[in-house]
Amino acid sequence: MYIKRHIETVVSDLLKEYPCMLISGPRQVGKTTLIQNLKEDKPREYITLDDIALRSAAKSDPKIFLQDHKPPICIDEIQYAPELFPYIKIIIDKYHRPGDFILTGSQIYRLMRNVSESLAGRIVLLNMQGFSLSEITGLPNLPFLPDRDAYIARNQKDPLDSPAVFDRIFRGGMPEIISGLHSDPAMFYSSYISTYLTRDIRDIMQVDDLKFFRFLTSSAARTAQILNVAEIARDAEISVPTANSWLNILETLGIIFYLHPYHNNLLKRTIKKPKLYFYDTGLACHLARWISAEALASGAQNGAMFETFAVSEIMKSYFNAGRDPYVYYYRDTDMREIDLILEQNQTLYPIEIKKASHIDRRVATTFKLIEKSGLKQGLGAVICMNDRLGSINKNTVTIPITSV
Repeated sequence: MYIKRHIETVVSDLLKEYPCMLISGPRQVGKTTLIQNLKEDKPREYITLDDIALRSAAKSDPKIFLQDHKPPICIDEIQYAPELFPYIKIIIDKYHRPGDFILTGSQIYRLMRNVSESLAGRIVLLNMQGFSLSEITGLPNLPFLPDRDAYIARNQKDPLDSPAVFDRIFRGGMPEIISGLHSDPAMFYSSYISTYLTRDIRDIMQVDDLKFFRFLTSSAARTAQILNVAEIARDAEISVPTANSWLNILETLGIIFYLHPYHNNLLKRTIKKPKLYFYDTGLACHLARWISAEALASGAQNGAMFETFAVSEIMKSYFNAGRDPYVYYYRDTDMREIDLILEQNQTLYPIEIKKASHIDRRVATTFKLIEKSGLKQGLGAVICMNDRLGSINKNTVTIPITSV
């Protein structure tokens, strides 16, 4: 059963304006399914360069390949044949037809190098991840802001309780899990790591499988923490440069992302290290060896996974609207911290993330840390396990995790 994706509307609208679209994202998040379910006026050929014969043909004679496979066309895993990019450019410049090419890929940095060289100004870029909670529950998508009107639009009529939230965190957002095609997350994620993730890593560089798996588990154990590459390297028994290289690959593949610290010339005491997050909490839970949602909910890492889930949902809300999220965190040299800062229209929105349902009113005092930023300070929020919108004071609301 196809579950409509929020980004589908964005894709359909942009295909009417741009001759080429690149949709990037990890393996198995539903890029192909999305494209095959688009409602279009003309039939679109779909080919994947995972097919070795097609890949060989595209690389050996890209001009003839595009004569045999004419637009409108979708070319999946385009990073395997960068030779196609100059010839795609020629076709675009000759015909100027919106929607001729949809390209997809799972190695964004490798793709971006070729895009910037060949298709600058001719292509629109979108990022796609696994299902968001609002997609699963049928709520409308809005890029998250601490806004009362937006909360009303996204309010769950039957909000999930804590066990259900942690079940969602434990299972993650991969379409094959959400659709029920695979009922056992452990089996799915184990296969995903060996079949897709490790294979894609080998496409980029040679790795020791055992050490790489240790590296993955060490990284997952540190989701929602300030990045400490030395500790990850120590756990995996690899060098710090190797750990940095492997982290770059995970970012390239859309598995992890960083929140960078917010700072400007008026906030000079902030630290410089980013925080590490996994996009998919199901993958992170599997790697961190949580065997059930119940064990996770009562375990030592429940706060970190709850925060990872909240931040990932916020990121997805922007990606699904075709927008870039300007998201940071704050921490100064006195170890005072704000979990999240959203920047929009020269306004900063401070956010705390708490897995509790009863919030201490003093939590909002940390928001004063950015008063000297020189920018307007918007409504603050505490994302938590409440079942409805609440207020701490006139400048701070509490928002249920299920309405993010």
